[in-house]
Amino acid sequence: MKKVSSILWGIVLVAIGVIFALNAFNITDVDVFFDGWWTLFIIVPCAIGLFTEREKTGNIIGVAIGVFLLLCCQDILSFSVLWKLLVPAIIIIVGFKMVFMGMFGNKTNEIVKKMKLEGNNLKSGCAVFSGCDVKYDGEEFKGAELTAVFGGVDCNLKNAIIEKDCAIQVTAIFGGVDILVPDNVNVKVSSNCIFGGISNKTAVHKDVPTIYVSGTCMFGGVEIK
Repeated sequence: MKKVSSILWGIVLVAIGVIFALNAFNITDVDVFFDGWWTLFIIVPCAIGLFTEREKTGNIIGVAIGVFLLLCCQDILSFSVLWKLLVPAIIIIVGFKMVFMGMFGNKTNEIVKKMKLEGNNLKSGCAVFSGCDVKYDGEEFKGAELTAVFGGVDCNLKNAIIEKDCAIQVTAIFGGVDILVPDNVNVKVSSNCIFGGISNKTAVHKDVPTIYVSGTCMFGGVEIK
């Protein structure tokens, strides 16, 4: 994914450079600083994120916000109409995401439900207006619940024993959660995010256990690396 991101950003920069060069030699007359040009700082990164990041919801919302702002700057829409359209658009996007997750299932919830039926308790880490460090050194990891509300949670699984698929439920509301995982696992993410997101920076491996992460983020973020 890093290679794809680098290529896409390279194409964007080359295109910008070519436009400036052609304008300088009067070959073209492209108005780079058109009304609302600054919205590209929202639209372009989010559009690239749609191709390079596993979690799409936050980027889709970002593109929608950028496009709506651009249309307002171009006097196609008025800013008074913006708020009437933007909030429903975000709700619809999140709603579609929840419908999709409901139709195709949520592996995290299945694993958690099975653990509870078997009498296994999920370990938890909770930070409310504070910080919390959670480590699993030399012990078997089956699952955890991590919650950050106006605080931060650091969960270190680097030295944990992971022999089969496991699950992590994450909630970040005006807070952040960092999860460090060992190199011999895969990570799959499903999330509902509003003005927040989950960044999965792990590599993909074959024939190894998978950590399923289910997250809810509101003005918060989760980073997995």
